[in-house]
Amino acid sequence: MRSRTFLLDASLDPRAFAAEVVRAGGDPKPLEEHGRVVAMTAVLDDESTARLERAPGVARVLSAPTPWPKIARRGPGARLVEITVGGAQKDRIVVGDDRPVIIAGPCAVESLEQLEACAKAIAGCGGRLLRGGAYKPRTSPYSFAGHGLTALRLLRQVADRHRMGVVTEVLDPRDVEAVALHADVLQIGARTMSDFALLRAVASVDKPVLLKRSPSATLDDWLHAAEHLANAGARQILLWERGVRGFDDAARNLVDIAAVPLLRMRTDLPVLVDPSHGVGVRRAVLPMAAAAIAAGADGVMVECHPDPGVSRSDGPQALLLSSLPRLFAQVEAIAQAVRPGLDAAAE
Repeated sequence: MRSRTFLLDASLDPRAFAAEVVRAGGDPKPLEEHGRVVAMTAVLDDESTARLERAPGVARVLSAPTPWPKIARRGPGARLVEITVGGAQKDRIVVGDDRPVIIAGPCAVESLEQLEACAKAIAGCGGRLLRGGAYKPRTSPYSFAGHGLTALRLLRQVADRHRMGVVTEVLDPRDVEAVALHADVLQIGARTMSDFALLRAVASVDKPVLLKRSPSATLDDWLHAAEHLANAGARQILLWERGVRGFDDAARNLVDIAAVPLLRMRTDLPVLVDPSHGVGVRRAVLPMAAAAIAAGADGVMVECHPDPGVSRSDGPQALLLSSLPRLFAQVEAIAQAVRPGLDAAAE
């Protein structure tokens, strides 16, 4: 499979040719010049390419080999991800358009009261996506590892009450079915980014997947993991930058803000940034969220807690609920100021 560019003569009907590309298994992207389609790109195998190359009106075919053909950037515009929010009244949240999204919630679901307080504060700011860990991979076997299925049920219950979507991590292929039953977005964590059995299992569920970058992964490593998801059938993938390992212990990780524009050059997949895990310092979360949006991120994911001092995991990086209005206002203002120019510069 390679990305192909078909150069078209004026005699060829681009709509008819696009239909042929779709029948061959491709997702055609027309390229226009002065109001006329002059070329069309698609990811196709050699046999389909050879057949389409012989079509009347195709002047030439250019092949651009890429190690991740299914997620490679194919032309102007982002590939939008639509998240269908559960509950009695179905709703859709779009990621990748002009308005960045904010995903917020506690690191781990600890109690109904804690989760309800977070959801109420987030929804009050206009937030639509609630995060929370039900299964927590912890460095120490003695640390709180989540309430499992009980936490999944609480997430669904609270999110439905506030008309929000649920974002939560799945650690084990055996838990995919249960997590997919309760969540609207399945999260792949940093520790399991290259767990290919888990990637295949999650890809088999027709729900958006949030792929977190490992702290030691290069951009190529990360994109290869996303290609594994796409190759296994995942149709909606979001990339999640959460910081790479650095040498300075002033911050928990080194937030790779440069990854945002670099990824926009390579793929159409939406990119989100997690300043909470990226820095690990509460007072630095809002400035790093601002930097992420200014760099062109499609959203941010932050941790919050009603009382971070008693949080059972990641308390020092959790925002106070009183900080959420400022975060939402800041993201909206920066997006309106810089996003149009960034989108034009990226083409």
